[in-house]
Amino acid sequence: MTEERGWKHSDDPHVAITAKNMRAMAHPVRMQLVGLLRKHGPSTATRLAAQLGLNSGATSYHLRQLAAAGFVEEDEERGNARERWWRSAHRMTVWTGDDMADEEPETAAGFLRSVLAAHTLAAQRTLDAFETMPRDWRRVTDLSDQGLQLTPAEAEQLTGELFEVIRRYRRIDHGGPAPEGTEQVSVVVHVLPDATTTSEGETA
Repeated sequence: MTEERGWKHSDDPHVAITAKNMRAMAHPVRMQLVGLLRKHGPSTATRLAAQLGLNSGATSYHLRQLAAAGFVEEDEERGNARERWWRSAHRMTVWTGDDMADEEPETAAGFLRSVLAAHTLAAQRTLDAFETMPRDWRRVTDLSDQGLQLTPAEAEQLTGELFEVIRRYRRIDHGGPAPEGTEQVSVVVHVLPDATTTSEGETA
C-alpha cells in the first residue's frame, strides 16, 4: 500500500493531485465528467453532454483539458473516425501535497469547491429519486453526521481508518457484469474542521 498523506490512502490505480493538474480539475463540469467516466465507464462527448445538459463542443473542450492534465484518455479500442470515446485514466484521485494549499490557496479552494459541488449534486439526484426508489434502497440511504473532538493527527487517522473499511467492499468494475442484486453506491466522506472554533495555528 502506498503511504501517502491526504484524504485517500490506496493501492488502487490513482492520479496524485499536483498544483498543475489541480488547476485543470478546479471546474465543476470537469469534476462531473471524470466522475461519470469512473462510475459508468467509457463514453463520448455527445453522450456525456446529454447527461450534463451541455453542448458537445463544450464537453469536448473540457475532455481535452482533462486529457492534457492526465485525468482522462482516449479509448482507442472503441473510437472511430466519426466519434472519439473517452475513459478515466485512473480509478481515483489522491490528494498528496500538504504544501499545495499553502502555495496556491485560491487554486486549492477552487478545486475543493468543485469536489463539494459534485458531491452535493450526487446527493441531490438521489433525493430527487427517493420517493420512487425501491424500499430496500430507501432504507439504507444515509445522510448522517457526527460531531467529534479531535486533534489533527486523530482526524487524519480517522480518515485512513474509514477508507480501510471502504476498501473491504466491492468496487465498481466496468470489465464485466455486475453481481445480481447490486447497484452502484456512492460513499462520501467529509472530515470538516469547525471553522467557527478553529483559527490559523490553533485548534480548539
